[in-house]
Amino acid sequence: MGKTAAKKSSKKMKSGSVIVPSTVNRRREWRFDLPLTAVVEGKLPRGTKFREVAMLDNISSGGAYFCLDSGVVVGSKLSLAIDLPKELTEGKKVRLQIGGTTIRLEKADQKGKKQAVAVRFGKDFKFVSGHSKK
Repeated sequence: MGKTAAKKSSKKMKSGSVIVPSTVNRRREWRFDLPLTAVVEGKLPRGTKFREVAMLDNISSGGAYFCLDSGVVVGSKLSLAIDLPKELTEGKKVRLQIGGTTIRLEKADQKGKKQAVAVRFGKDFKFVSGHSKK
């Protein structure tokens, strides 16, 4: 950033200190960095069904971010079955079943690494108690 741009984007306080604006978070919901296990199901671009276990990097009321090997594309419809921590469910086994659409993909930065996937949740979901692990 040049001197002119820095002057335009910062404000001077009366004492002469400069306040540099922080990065703006435009997300509508809080994201929680919870290591939750999810079973992800969907169809690949050519119609082949897949099922994969993934670890969520983060989750919010509007979506989730995780990595897959499967090779989905933006717009893919996915179904997630997320095991909730027993600390949040009074010690009971509870699974959240929710669908969503892939809205963003990030290429793996190294060979053999999984593809990062951002999913926006749909409106329909249900909690299933007493589920068996898949």
